[in-house]
Amino acid sequence: MFLKNCWYVAAYDRELEGNGPLGRMLLNEPVVMYRDSAGKAIALEDRCCHRQLPLSLGQVKGDRLQCGYHGLEFDDTGACVNVPGQSMVPPGALIKSYPLAEKWGFLWIWMGDAVLADDSLIPNWWWVDDPDWGYNTGALLHIQCNYELITDNLLDLSHLGYVHNRTIGNSAIVDFPVKTERLSDRVRMSRWIQDRPPPPLYAAGMNSHDHVDRWQIVETEAPAYSVVYAGCGPVAAGEYGGQDEYETGIRLRALNAPTPETATSSFYFYSHVWDFKVGDNVWTKKMYDDFLMTFMEDCHILEAQQASIDRDPARSMVDINVDAPGLAARRMLAERIGAERVLKIDKETIAAE
Repeated sequence: MFLKNCWYVAAYDRELEGNGPLGRMLLNEPVVMYRDSAGKAIALEDRCCHRQLPLSLGQVKGDRLQCGYHGLEFDDTGACVNVPGQSMVPPGALIKSYPLAEKWGFLWIWMGDAVLADDSLIPNWWWVDDPDWGYNTGALLHIQCNYELITDNLLDLSHLGYVHNRTIGNSAIVDFPVKTERLSDRVRMSRWIQDRPPPPLYAAGMNSHDHVDRWQIVETEAPAYSVVYAGCGPVAAGEYGGQDEYETGIRLRALNAPTPETATSSFYFYSHVWDFKVGDNVWTKKMYDDFLMTFMEDCHILEAQQASIDRDPARSMVDINVDAPGLAARRMLAERIGAERVLKIDKETIAAE
């Protein structure tokens, strides 16, 4: 079961550079996206109402999407507006349309009640547009795992020392405890690592292997937006355990938005920003390559984990201290889904009276 009344990333904006159509399964629903003649991104149900061919196999004609089987044409509301060979469009020739917004390099789709769609609910990832920050968009990762496993992974950064020791991790992480906070609309995980060697990426960014103080802060909102605030500074440059990062040193942001395809597969969309060596093309490429390597390492772990779960779904898991943030995020999401179900039942009851 998925949370519907919220924004999910459906695609990178660059994926519609050729105006589409682009078909994608999202939350077990087939969706097709394209750009109209003005460049506006449109999202419709990926199924022709005539003989149910996926419309993503058709073509864009001006502002309309044409079915590749019999040529029926649909406008941005999902209404069929032309049937070749006849003047009348049959009653009920309509498919579902979805609100679609373009922001921060992503196309965001609202899969629930369109009346409730509000652009202001899209996460405020302002660093993407700030020239003082370097920026890389990510690769499209299609992962055979449930999207909540990705959120677990992002909120449990203790794995960095074991999975990512070639890039962003080292063994120093496990020596320091995790703090978990359940805020009004998010879960916050934080860890401060004092007086330890920097991991490879940080050492390269600072041109130094001297000991540093490091921070790892992850904030996760439902359904699955996670921002990783990470960085390091000189030892004792700031107050240990404070909520703010050091003003000296280097800072990174990893912007993560996994979207469920099905119950056991996901699309992982991400980008990352940084406030050092901005404008350095060599460093920009290194950031892209290192983060892609990092996420591919995660993909390997997550797919193996999902395969193991699928072999014995009833098998219980043992929780340890570092699982606290992920468990809190799962409870938060379950509460939102439960509240949404109650609201839907209430609306259906009122409509039936």
